[in-house]
Amino acid sequence: MGSMSDSNGCLLTSLRYIAQSYNHADSQSSALRLVLSLNPHWEGPENRIEFVRFTDGITNTLLKIINRKPGLTEEQIDNEAVLMRAYGNHTEILIDREREMKSHALLASHGLAPALLARFQNGLLYRFIRGRPASHEDLATPYIWRGVAQRLGEWHAVLPTRNVASPVESEAEPAIMSSVDVRPERQCKQSDFSLIKLRQPGPNIWTVLQKWILALPSATDEQRKRQLSLQKELERVISELDDGMGIGEDGLVFAHCDLLCANVIAVPSTSDAVTSTDEPTATVHFIDYEYATPSPAAFDIANHFAEWAGYDCDYSMMPTCSVRRQFLTEYVKSYSHNRGIPESSQPEIVDRLYEDVDRFRGFPGLYWGIWALIQAQISQIDFDYASYAESRLGEYYAWRRELDGSRARAGEEMPLRERRWAQA
Repeated sequence: MGSMSDSNGCLLTSLRYIAQSYNHADSQSSALRLVLSLNPHWEGPENRIEFVRFTDGITNTLLKIINRKPGLTEEQIDNEAVLMRAYGNHTEILIDREREMKSHALLASHGLAPALLARFQNGLLYRFIRGRPASHEDLATPYIWRGVAQRLGEWHAVLPTRNVASPVESEAEPAIMSSVDVRPERQCKQSDFSLIKLRQPGPNIWTVLQKWILALPSATDEQRKRQLSLQKELERVISELDDGMGIGEDGLVFAHCDLLCANVIAVPSTSDAVTSTDEPTATVHFIDYEYATPSPAAFDIANHFAEWAGYDCDYSMMPTCSVRRQFLTEYVKSYSHNRGIPESSQPEIVDRLYEDVDRFRGFPGLYWGIWALIQAQISQIDFDYASYAESRLGEYYAWRRELDGSRARAGEEMPLRERRWAQA
């Protein structure tokens, strides 16, 4: 494989392409053909190729492919292991795969992602990171969340926000519509829509969500009404939250945007990871960069906090005020260390970011609610996306009702998620 980065550190100049595809119906044979194309030296009687399926993701197939040759230790086997990510059906409606590859290469050039090995017709092959995926209970454990805070601070501090667009996205507003790859029955009329007005050209979290709203089904009056309603909510949150005032470049950092538990990998050894207060802290890595894009830092953090509830939306796990402040203190220490910001400035940054994260706490519900409405139409994975969509959109509207006081005026009980968020 040749160089993966140019002077901007993010352009894919040379990545091997294997003209084959992974077949979900013939998993092992198609995966074997792919890995032997990558590693022809794995062919022969002395090789013992095994497949380990990871099932935590709910949009893709992820396989770990190992060669258990005699005489190798587990660590040696893992060091040569290959991860194969095959994209779910129709996920190109939600995810710009060209941008995902550029994001992965950018991260790898900064030592924040495993090396890319090759791409194939419907996926990627890359190096394996040793460690175990966190559970949503792990996310609420100080040992893990301190590691997440430190790693996220590093991400936001060192990664550039410019030059990560795919060609179609760099044209800003007109590209939002042209890049929506949807079937005719779900295509809306552009004239019916007032597209979002951006402070600066995309891509960013706002253009991604605009693209998703345009991809929502709109065949029936009910679907059309909901699509227009969600468009109004997007315009509303942009007017309230996209102020350019957060940390980073013009209020944006290069964000992961999908820090759920399965995308946090805890590394086995912790001997090199101790905070200034000598509290034990896990070394963690982040995987899966499908949704990575420039975003306000407060969204990436608020979105991660939302994932403490897990797929089942167990809101009793949400971080309280004091835990959020401790997390942000660790995050700002790491961010400041990587940006050369003096310690004396850090308490003020923590205070401001704490308020920002609070302002963003409802937005992840809108973001993933819209995502799940699309998945409910296109995914063949056995997951109840329709119910998940209503749960996540419910978080957003519950937040709105707290902000405008309508829940209190109606004399209704505060929802558990909001109660937990407000808890000291």
